[in-house]
Amino acid sequence: MRRPTRDTAQSQRKITRRGLILGGAQAGFVGLLALRMRHLQVEQADQYRLLADENRINIRLIPPARGRIFDRNGLVVAENIPSYRITMVREEAGDIDEVIARLARLIELDEAELESALEDLKELRGDTPVTIADRVSWEAISRVAVNTPSLPGVTPEVGLSRHYPLAADYAHIVGYVGPVSDRDLERIDAPDALLLIPRFQIGKIGLESRREDLLRGYAGTKRVEVNAAGRVMRELDRREGQAGADVQISVDNKLQTYVSARLEGESAAAVVIDCDSGDLLACASAPSFDPNLFVRGISVADYNALLENQYRPLPNKAVQGIYPPGSTFKMITALAALEDGQIDVNETVYCPGHLEVSNRRFHCWKRAGHGNVNLHRSLRESCDVFYYELALRTGIEKISAMAKRLGLGVPHELPMTSVAAGLAPTKDWKLASKGEEWVIGDSVNSAIGQGFVLASPLQLAIMTARLATGRAVSPRLVKSVDGVDQPTGHGEPLGLNENNLREVRKAMFAVSNNRRGTGYGSRIIADAFRMAGKTGTSQVRNITAAERARGVTRNADLPWNRRDHALFVDFAPFDNPKVAVAVVVEHGGGGSRAAAPIARDITLQALYGEDPPLDAYPAKDRARIRDLQERLRRRRPGSGTDGSDRA
Repeated sequence: MRRPTRDTAQSQRKITRRGLILGGAQAGFVGLLALRMRHLQVEQADQYRLLADENRINIRLIPPARGRIFDRNGLVVAENIPSYRITMVREEAGDIDEVIARLARLIELDEAELESALEDLKELRGDTPVTIADRVSWEAISRVAVNTPSLPGVTPEVGLSRHYPLAADYAHIVGYVGPVSDRDLERIDAPDALLLIPRFQIGKIGLESRREDLLRGYAGTKRVEVNAAGRVMRELDRREGQAGADVQISVDNKLQTYVSARLEGESAAAVVIDCDSGDLLACASAPSFDPNLFVRGISVADYNALLENQYRPLPNKAVQGIYPPGSTFKMITALAALEDGQIDVNETVYCPGHLEVSNRRFHCWKRAGHGNVNLHRSLRESCDVFYYELALRTGIEKISAMAKRLGLGVPHELPMTSVAAGLAPTKDWKLASKGEEWVIGDSVNSAIGQGFVLASPLQLAIMTARLATGRAVSPRLVKSVDGVDQPTGHGEPLGLNENNLREVRKAMFAVSNNRRGTGYGSRIIADAFRMAGKTGTSQVRNITAAERARGVTRNADLPWNRRDHALFVDFAPFDNPKVAVAVVVEHGGGGSRAAAPIARDITLQALYGEDPPLDAYPAKDRARIRDLQERLRRRRPGSGTDGSDRA
C-alpha cells in the first residue's frame, strides 16, 4: 500500500533533523579531539617527548619541618639543623648491588646503616626513597651529585635533623625523637603516610611524644620526572607542607640549668612551681642523659651504661618517681583533723617516744619523745606521735580525701611521659588491691606519710602551692603554641577554712625559722624572702625490735640503697608566696641534712633570678655557698647533668 505524500514528507524532515543532530555531535567531538591533540602535540610536546623516551613522573612526599620548642624566655630548647643524606629508590635503581658498589667507591658507607637500608629496600614499596647514608659531609654529597648519571635511583638530599642544644638539662622534660619503629606503627590505627618513610622521626618520650600532634606538621608533595635510567631529570612542581607548631614551655632555662647543676652527684628530683599561674619553672631529675644520643640510634655501649647506672638516669623521677612522702604529709593529716573538728590548734598530745595501738608499738623518730606538743610544735619538730593520735581520731577516709584535695593520689595532666598518680589509700582501695581489710595500724602509718601512701615530687610541689595559696593550683608546662597563650593553672579556691590554713602555714614557717625547727639550718636570712617549709624522711626498710633495742643503725652505716629517702617542701616568700619547691633525694638519709639545703638554694635562685647575695644565707654557710656558686657557675655553661638526720 502506497504511503500518503504527506507522511513521506514528514519522515524525510525527521531524517534530516536527526542527520543534522548526529552530524553536529560528530563535528563537535572531532573538534574537541582536535583541540586535545593540539594541546598534547603543541603545548605539552616537550613533556611528552621525554615521556616517549620511557620517562615517567613520580610523586614524592616532602617531610615537614618539626616545630621548635622554646623556654619561657624564648631560648631554643629543641631545634632542627640541616643534615645531608643520600637516598635510593629501588624500582629506579635497577641492579641495587651494582649501584651500591659504585656508591661505595665514592663515599664511605656505614655497614650497620647499609644493612638496615638494604632490608628497607627489600620490604618497602619500590617507589619509597630509602636513606642509604645519613649525616654525610658536604664533600661526600658533592661527589655523589657529580656522579648521579652513573647512579640510577640515587639522590643526594638536604634534610633536617633534631638537635637539643641544652642536652641533658631538658632530657626528661622535652624527651627526644627517633625513627618510627614497628611498635610505633602497631599502636596507630591508620598511620600517616609520613610514618612509612624510612627513618622518619617522631617523638619517643616527653613533650616530643605527648605533643606529637602539634610538633609533627603535615607533609608536602613534589612531582619529579625520572628517565629510564632512574635519574631525576627535573622537578615539575611542588606543594609545600605545613611545618609543625612552635611550642613555648613554662620552664625558665636559667633556673632549670641551675637546678640540674645543684642536683649533680645525687639520685634526686626537684620541682619548682609558680604559685600564681601553676607554671613549672623547673623540673629536674638527676642524673640525666644526652637526648642527642637517641636521635639517630644510641649505641649498645652507651645504652647499657645508662641501664647499669644505679642512680637510674632514664626515668624522670620528678613526675614518674613515687615515694613515701614521710613527714611532708603531716600538713595533710593536720588539716584533715582541723577541718573535721578533731583537734584545736592549742590542744596538746603527750609524746613519750611511742604510741601503743592494737598491741603494736609505733615509734616516734625521737626515741626519748617530745613531751607535750601542740599543732605548731608537732610540725616544727616533726613529732610522729601527735599524728598517730590524729589518725585515730580522724580516720583514713578523711585523711585520704584531704590528700586528694591537695593534689596527692590524683593524676595531673601534663604532656610528659608516665606522669604518676601516686596513692592516697582508702579502705576500699586496700580491699580491692590487696584483698585485705584495712586495720588501724594502716591509718597510723599513713598519718606520717608511710605505709601505702605514695607521692611524686611534682605532687608534693603542687600540695605545697595549694597550702600556700588556698587555691587548686594545677601545673602547666605548655605556655603557648605558635604564640597563642594556653590556659594557666591558677585554680579556684579549695574551700578550706582560712584560719586552719593560716595555722598550718605558721607552723611551716617555724620549721624553717625557729631555732628548734627541723629545717632551721637551711633557713633564708633575707627578710623579704623568708620561707615556710617542711622536712621529711621516708624509710625504705623495716626496723626490727631487736635493732631498736640495740640502737637504730645510722644511715651513714648502711649501704646506699637501704638508706632513707630525704625530702623537703617549701614556699616563699612567706607573706606573698611566689614559688613552691619540692626536693627528693633518693637514699639521702635525712630531709634536714640532704634535701633542705638543696631546696633552700633552689628557692633563692628562683626568687632572685640569679645567684643570690651571700647575705641571704646564714653566716655559717656563706663560705661554702661562695665555693658552691663558683663551682656551679663553671658547671652551668655546660650542656646538663650527666652521669653520675631525721625528719
